[in-house]
Amino acid sequence: MSGTDKRKQSLYFPEDMLKEIQEEANRQDRSLSWVVQQAWKIARERIKSFPAVNDVAGAPDTREER
Repeated sequence: MSGTDKRKQSLYFPEDMLKEIQEEANRQDRSLSWVVQQAWKIARERIKSFPAVNDVAGAPDTREER
């Protein structure tokens, strides 16, 4: 995705988490969007290492073959 591609998306956060993100955005004089984007950039490799729902040992593979 290019740096100029901007799409509007609604995201829903628990109220306490949203308050914490807003406080950090205010502290850094940044937008909520900027803080969430930076958090994703930092966390994405760790999140990719989480098993998918169907990757849990013993779970049947329900994905369709293509």
